[in-house]
Amino acid sequence: MNIRKEVVEAERRIRNYIRETPLEFSSYLSQKYNANVYLKLENFQITGSFKIRGAINKFLSLNEGEREKGVITASSGNHGIAIAHVLKKFGCKGTIYLPQSASPAKIEILRSYGVNIEFYGNDCIEAEMTAKKIAKEKKLIYISPYNDLKIIGGQGTIAVEIERQLKDIDIILVPVGGGGLISGIAGYFKNVNSKIKIVGCQPRNSPIMYESIKAGKILAIESKPTISDGTAGGIEEGAITFNICKKYVDDYVIVEEEEIKEAIKLILDKHSMLIEGAGALSVACFLKEREKFVGKNVVLLISGARISLEKISEIICSK
Repeated sequence: MNIRKEVVEAERRIRNYIRETPLEFSSYLSQKYNANVYLKLENFQITGSFKIRGAINKFLSLNEGEREKGVITASSGNHGIAIAHVLKKFGCKGTIYLPQSASPAKIEILRSYGVNIEFYGNDCIEAEMTAKKIAKEKKLIYISPYNDLKIIGGQGTIAVEIERQLKDIDIILVPVGGGGLISGIAGYFKNVNSKIKIVGCQPRNSPIMYESIKAGKILAIESKPTISDGTAGGIEEGAITFNICKKYVDDYVIVEEEEIKEAIKLILDKHSMLIEGAGALSVACFLKEREKFVGKNVVLLISGARISLEKISEIICSK
């Protein structure tokens, strides 16, 4: 499995369909914590998150007949939004399965695309298994949110941009759900510069990948509600991301809900940007482990922007 090759091919394939997002130096975090801190702003990406990279890469890799028949996918929100964007752009049809716990803000965006939406279960893994089963029955292409080399390759194009934007990188902090994003980034960089440390970031309420790596196998652990809904939920049995993360991810940091909320507030206050819970994971993990990053060049991956007005108001007003 040559992830670097997949990423390079994806970069060529999708470049005209996505934005190269900024790598912004955080003078506040850098000065306060004695490090050189950069924010990779995927919250400025088309559709509001990094997910469009993998979605468009997978879709463009399908043949014309597969596209015309339509696709099925499952998502907690951002992957679904990315697929909906792609389907509308190419005039194709598809169905998106969401868990009942999906973010209302993301559901509203999905509905605006006019795509067919179905709800199943309370966890992403339940929606994924149902979508996969129906795709098989109807002989349609199922597009996984993470368990697909083309998805991983697309997400990994972020690494190509970071490499162009910053010469010396010590550590990259990356949000982790099913592991597609960190698999692409780690798989690319570890084949370019193995000294770069890749750190996975997860919420305490849904640390499935972290616990699975510790156990040496994919665990079926129930997730608790988390503001980091974009990384919540289980991992598909046999997911290729598990072994990639096991091989390439150097460490994990687990954060509490209040730490994620504080990170959202900090970015709003110091950088005047709204970011979602999953997007704040890297910031929360940096703050929690800040002593480890002194004197280092650190990239914090801000994975997405989708957060409801109700939720942001609740966070701002909380003590």
